[in-house]
Amino acid sequence: MATVSVPQSHAPLPRSRKAAMVVQLLLREGGDLSLSDLPEDAQMRLTKELGALNIVDKATMNSVAEEFARELSDVALTAPGSMEAALKSLDGRISPAASARLREEEAAKFGSDPWLLVLDLEPAKFAPMANNESPEVIAIVLSKLPTAKAAEVLGLLPGEQARRIAFAMSRTANVRPDAIARIGAGLAKHYCGAAIPAFTQTAEERIGSILNSSPAATRDSLLEGLMSEDRAFGESVRKAIFTFEDIATRLDPLQVPQVLRNLDQADLIKALASATTAGGQLAASASFLLENMSSRMADNLREEMNEAGKIKQADGEEAQTTLVSAIRDAADAGEITLIVVEED
Repeated sequence: MATVSVPQSHAPLPRSRKAAMVVQLLLREGGDLSLSDLPEDAQMRLTKELGALNIVDKATMNSVAEEFARELSDVALTAPGSMEAALKSLDGRISPAASARLREEEAAKFGSDPWLLVLDLEPAKFAPMANNESPEVIAIVLSKLPTAKAAEVLGLLPGEQARRIAFAMSRTANVRPDAIARIGAGLAKHYCGAAIPAFTQTAEERIGSILNSSPAATRDSLLEGLMSEDRAFGESVRKAIFTFEDIATRLDPLQVPQVLRNLDQADLIKALASATTAGGQLAASASFLLENMSSRMADNLREEMNEAGKIKQADGEEAQTTLVSAIRDAADAGEITLIVVEED
């Protein structure tokens, strides 16, 4: 029977062979090693190296063990070691869009294993996949998943669908490895990269933000058109809109000095004067602002509003939009909280 030895004149053993020796030593000593978290390629290579081992002489084993212990003692920091592990460690610390792009780039790299991305999905994310893909494909996915997670996924599916997938297991025995690799790449592309929405805001919030900065006539006309096309969507957009008229009902009185602090005095005078002249809800919002600032500042503003005379409609609307934008910016930054008006 052959004996593995490393005479000084021979080339050193590859690191994969040394790793196999260390693993075999730990297993022999009763160590409980969890190797399933390694990439499949690494698991297969390690298994092949173990299979190639025969008898290792004591000097070689001692040399490998000492080298392993020496490297282990020199470790001062452990890093994620892979893109997937790095993304997990940075979860919540980088934007979803950046995370999605990194996952797509990683899946597209030659030699990477896209199945790692697929199998890392939350159990609930497999339900849409089961609705879109064939039972055979989902049977392959379940076969790749850890047993406990596969059982959880299967339990989330309707009974008839789960039975079709279970039966499809019988048709996956002869699927070639290259076909499984292509299936993994396709699933990773469709369910891991594209799972992140392109926009962080809803459609109602995006169109609402645009209409917030639009002239009143344009805003009213578009909103009326949306209501006639799709009343539910139009109502949602209307709720997402915050205009000068909404100030009196949606701005906390105590936050008025805060939102006006950095506003240009000329813009504030134009906005208040034009709104007061227009009357109705615009005038009510102007009065609300004046009543919830210091009395000295309010008196000075009223005096300057009288001296300003008639404000052009375009200039007045522009100044009102500037004031509203300042309020929206403060709300988006979390500095203030706008009141949500619930309607029956």
